[in-house]
Amino acid sequence: MTDTPSRTAPLPLAGVRVADLSRVLAGPYATMLLADMGAEVIKVEQPGQGDDTRAWGPPWAGRPGDDATDATGTADAPGSADAHPGESAYFLSVNRNKRSLAVDLKDPDGLAAVQDLCASCDVVVQNFRPGVAERLGLGYAAVRARNPAVVYCSVSGFGPEHEPSGRPGFDIVVQAESGLMATTGPAEGPASKVGVALTDVLTGLNAAVGILGALMRARATGVGEDVSVSLINSTLSGLVNLTQQALVTGEEPARMGNAHTTIVPYQVFPTDDADIVVAAGNDALYRRLCAAIGRDDLAADPRYATNRGRVAHREELVGALTDTLRSRGADHWMTVLVDAGVPVGRVRGVLDALRTADAGGDDVLRTVEHPTAGLLEQVRAGFRLEGSPPPLTAPPLLGQHSRQLLAELGVSTERIDAMVKRGTVQQADT
Repeated sequence: MTDTPSRTAPLPLAGVRVADLSRVLAGPYATMLLADMGAEVIKVEQPGQGDDTRAWGPPWAGRPGDDATDATGTADAPGSADAHPGESAYFLSVNRNKRSLAVDLKDPDGLAAVQDLCASCDVVVQNFRPGVAERLGLGYAAVRARNPAVVYCSVSGFGPEHEPSGRPGFDIVVQAESGLMATTGPAEGPASKVGVALTDVLTGLNAAVGILGALMRARATGVGEDVSVSLINSTLSGLVNLTQQALVTGEEPARMGNAHTTIVPYQVFPTDDADIVVAAGNDALYRRLCAAIGRDDLAADPRYATNRGRVAHREELVGALTDTLRSRGADHWMTVLVDAGVPVGRVRGVLDALRTADAGGDDVLRTVEHPTAGLLEQVRAGFRLEGSPPPLTAPPLLGQHSRQLLAELGVSTERIDAMVKRGTVQQADT
């Protein structure tokens, strides 16, 4: 586990300013990735409630009531009915390296401040319901009129052209509608959702990619871009070989449980004491597998000489491999197969996986000091920038930076005080 690393080169997005008007997962995940690359991300939230995921718990980090504030910045008494139970793990997972501006967009002064913010930013990300951003003067046309080079990213469930328009799309709905759910789960059982909100994660990645591409052109030409990403398109494109398989065959891909539609053996196998995954993705790996487990007879069998044959005779081959692998424990087979160069993994729980990866030198976990949760472990992004390790600041309290950000926008202290007093702006008491 590492703490804040020393930086040896400028971060790739240093100097890029992002107004994050999104909430929940896809948009915040995208902006967190931008922040991890050095962008300054300003998270705009509604006073009192903030991002929806602030309320998505348990579990919570921190002591009850520590960060509970009303619209004037006054903390609730710990243990009161309105006291916040702490910081939700869900919110903490996708909002590091950001500053929070809690401002009511229904108030003219609050809305004007956010309009000014968007006009000053290189990137704007939003996931309002269709028509809301335009009504608020925060749509692409309005922002572009003041900032022609802006990269404006809209995140939706079903895309701007989908009918009926404005259809809401939470992850589980899109898992169902995209075919992801139909291809997940046991072959003879019901369709099943993936354990994480994968459609949101894919959409966040696509949003970040689209934004980065548009930023490159904007920096070179001064011409901005209207980037649209949706959960449905992100998930359909993320099904990769399954969508192509369906188009080639004209048939629905079979649900395979923990096996693979077109590779054998490539699945979960039981051992004497725990489950492992073996992934022999080509003929050479298959032969190496057979030698390692003492089944040269399976390597010599002409039925199994090629992957095509192994797929055709899946049931017999998997049965034979299972009989052998059941004879010893998972630790034994892990050692044998790793030494033989066969791709193998133990089926682990999430916490076990995190600790194992970090202990193995994968540099997965980092710690940060949070205002109310104390020392907080976080999982770093999936990419690594060796020349410029990412920064790490704690996910913000609701409205933690409101006064600071409004002052940076040129709002006078007197006006900020008035906005806080009437509840337009929330400033967290840190």
